[in-house]
Amino acid sequence: MIDDGRLSRRHALGLLGALGLTATGLAGCSSGSSTTAATSPPTTADDVWAALAAGNERFAAGEPLHPHEDEAYRESLVDGQHPIACVLSCADSRVAPELVFDQGLGDLFTVRSAGEVLDDAVIGSIEYAVEHVAVPLVAVLGHAGCGAVRATVDVVRGGPAPDGAIGALVREIEPAVRAVPTSADDDAYLAACVEAQARGAAAALVAASPIVREAVAAGRTAVVAGVYDLESGRISRL
Repeated sequence: MIDDGRLSRRHALGLLGALGLTATGLAGCSSGSSTTAATSPPTTADDVWAALAAGNERFAAGEPLHPHEDEAYRESLVDGQHPIACVLSCADSRVAPELVFDQGLGDLFTVRSAGEVLDDAVIGSIEYAVEHVAVPLVAVLGHAGCGAVRATVDVVRGGPAPDGAIGALVREIEPAVRAVPTSADDDAYLAACVEAQARGAAAALVAASPIVREAVAAGRTAVVAGVYDLESGRISRL
């Protein structure tokens, strides 16, 4: 887990803003690009967002292309990989990045942990994608109704801490939850906490990793956050 000596979430959020990593909604990106075999893969962060937005729209509309799943394409990946993005998503079984973005084999370098919690293994995996695979985009993807965030909300409200290592997840998410003003509307409060955790994880990643931070500063990689809605199937970029 992230050491207490690392930058605070509030400091990290400020760093994220200073680096210009906040943006408009994912749904507002152009949908003119895709990652089908008939087109060249996107190479800039903006083009990657456009491709992911287009894929998510296909998925949400029930018209996925399921690209890059045939035998020939699978064989073309034997000697190497060139994913268009790294996605850190919650481990929730309902939020599979390749499905919700309508991507295929070799398209996404996927890292998953409950509540998008960062530890050394997660950060190291993302660093590999940035430094060795040279992805132009890292996306941190939270989701509506996140159980890890909900468990943290319960603890912040005075409930007992979960047993086992789940308690460590709650401790990592707790700063984001405590930063959200309380609300009598439980659904709205949870949604705000989910957004805060996704933003916080994106910011903390930049703050904690010199490799990611240097890539961002050099303009080689962008780090963004988004939230997946379980009901509509759509992703909003934060």
